[in-house]
Amino acid sequence: MMTLLDEGLYEAVTYLLAEALIVTAVEIEERVALTDRASPQQGARMVAKAWVDADYRALLLRDGTAAAEALGIAMLGLPPLGVLENQPGLHHLVVCTLCSCYPRAVLGTPPFWFKSAAYRARAVRDPRGVLAEWNTTLPDDTRVRVVDSTADYRWMVLPMRPEGTEALSEDVLATLVDEGDMIGVTLPRAPV
Repeated sequence: MMTLLDEGLYEAVTYLLAEALIVTAVEIEERVALTDRASPQQGARMVAKAWVDADYRALLLRDGTAAAEALGIAMLGLPPLGVLENQPGLHHLVVCTLCSCYPRAVLGTPPFWFKSAAYRARAVRDPRGVLAEWNTTLPDDTRVRVVDSTADYRWMVLPMRPEGTEALSEDVLATLVDEGDMIGVTLPRAPV
């Protein structure tokens, strides 16, 4: 919730940007609305659609930005989105080693732990240890690939579809996907 001081500052900055013809107040409001809609549910929708639609899956893996936009998720002015597919024998873990570069349009605000120095260092140095802390156990022969999300290119994970979900709808599948699954620290839960 904004305080009166925050509101006054927001209005002042909006006014100055509009006066300088940098951006209009309407454009600022549109961007704020886009930011407010950003959440892990956006990414979960993308994952679920990829699980049920082979053409969308191909688009998602080829061009994550275009795949997001195909679902009405605005990506204009944002760094490109890459999507890493988990497969038997290969698991991806996303980290930003320098700060907190994160695909906010499709996953929302980064969780506090993603920005922590401990996660950033340990994800690179001991990825299996980090996964174990999340109760994520992978077969010994599964390679863990750590991928650095940067200011120039953002990454998310397309997790493997849980077994026993073949009869579930796209909407129900989206409810099985959590933010951690799209970062790679957790795996989608099987339906109960």
